[in-house]
Amino acid sequence: MIFTRASGVPARSHLALRGLLQRIVPVCALLLAAMAVPAADWGVSESDFDEQKKPWTEIEAQLPAYPREENLLRFDAGPATSNRFYVDAPSLSVGQDGVVRYTILIRAAGGATNVSFEGIRCETREQKLYAVGRSDGRWTRARDPAWRYIEYKDINRHHGVLFADFFCDVSRKGKPLPAKDILAALKRESLRLR
Repeated sequence: MIFTRASGVPARSHLALRGLLQRIVPVCALLLAAMAVPAADWGVSESDFDEQKKPWTEIEAQLPAYPREENLLRFDAGPATSNRFYVDAPSLSVGQDGVVRYTILIRAAGGATNVSFEGIRCETREQKLYAVGRSDGRWTRARDPAWRYIEYKDINRHHGVLFADFFCDVSRKGKPLPAKDILAALKRESLRLR
């Protein structure tokens, strides 16, 4: 066995180590060069990874057909009211913006009926009125269609019930449930209340 003077390492091992280094050094240099390329050159920025920083944009709400009796799904909004609450099944949608849009029909005990087209934004626990139904079966756009926080109420708490019990998955940071799951839950509730 031949030893090198300086290291006391066998010459063959020294040559093998030098060959290994000659192969590794260029690979390391390429990796370091790739890491030095700015993220902008990759077409990706840090904000692409952080959904919270992306600005939210609401899509334009399209007015649905006026509700028909056979499409109404009743849900319970609590014992503090004698009103009956219904969601029009064909009007329900979950938009790309995360808003659940629907037509709601409210029947008072005395027979009066209110119809409105609304949206609930699960992420922020907000509700918006888009349009009000008229007795002739047409829509009138809301004058002030602003997002309003859904507060807990003892009476007329239907927005809170829709938010927490049917539309939104509060365990997933308020993400809306898929429309088919919402409709299935409303159908079960409607059958229970018959």
